[in-house]
Amino acid sequence: MKTSASRSAPDRRLSVAPMLDRTDRHCRYFLRLISRRILLYTEMVTTGALLHGDRDRLLGLDPAEHPVALQLGGSDPKQLAACAHMAEQAGFDEINMNLGCPSDRVQSGRFGACLMAEPGLVADCIAAMQEAVSVPVTVKTRIGIDERDSYRELHDLVGALAAAGCDAVIVHARKAWLKGLSPKENREIPPLRYEVVQRLKGDFPALPVVINGGITTLAQARSLLRGLDGVMIGRAAYHNPWLLATADLEIFGDYRPPPSRRQVLAAYIAYLERELAAGVPLHAMTRHILGLFRDRPGARRWRQAISGPAQRPGCDGSWLLEVAPPDP
Repeated sequence: MKTSASRSAPDRRLSVAPMLDRTDRHCRYFLRLISRRILLYTEMVTTGALLHGDRDRLLGLDPAEHPVALQLGGSDPKQLAACAHMAEQAGFDEINMNLGCPSDRVQSGRFGACLMAEPGLVADCIAAMQEAVSVPVTVKTRIGIDERDSYRELHDLVGALAAAGCDAVIVHARKAWLKGLSPKENREIPPLRYEVVQRLKGDFPALPVVINGGITTLAQARSLLRGLDGVMIGRAAYHNPWLLATADLEIFGDYRPPPSRRQVLAAYIAYLERELAAGVPLHAMTRHILGLFRDRPGARRWRQAISGPAQRPGCDGSWLLEVAPPDP
């Protein structure tokens, strides 16, 4: 249970979204080399996987990653509470519950966006996790599902979450269609409605509200921060990670000079060599840095080099600086 000694909430002004098959521990370590201040999220981890699977792997966390949140998928309050406790013991700074994923597999497990239709159950889940941990417990949701996309239903859901003690709500400003659209299409086809998220903040001024969806630049983020508590960037940050290079200054007012791309690469190579020695395949780590030199001369050769030799057994990371484009 939270007490006055609870850990302080992470700074939510800018975060990188949880992304399946993207934001694993190697990706998070890499992104942390670019920005000291952004809040990072794991891929979604299901309660079943944590309770019955390889906990050490699923909760793998390097101290350099902080601040970092674990996203959980599930709908059983007791199981979520147990997994939240594990995550806190592993060192995560926040526990986030997924109410936004629309995939068929997630729906069949009764978690993700389909839970937006069960606000009472979700409130019970949040309350159970709040009792189990001292770190913040948050939710990532959509603005609606299928035909259930009225503002009143969203307002009632967020009200139930706030009453249960939810510490922040992250809202993907699109509805989700649970049938007929793929997860990728659900990220692109339903229209963005930023005004809905902004209205929520007006109705819940004491609740931190973070917006997600369609944000690709720091200029957009700064604009949205005028009325909201935080901005979450997703695939734009994965495919073009260097857009985060000036985030510490532009978003957080941190005047320490940012590293160069090659400095980031050199630091990541040191990490990569350590992980190679522990048996991690090279491609599991190099796949996350394809976009490091995006829009720079030589970026295509860089991507080709990583997509080729990086997959061959016995290859280490010493050649990466040799094929990397020069800094400007």
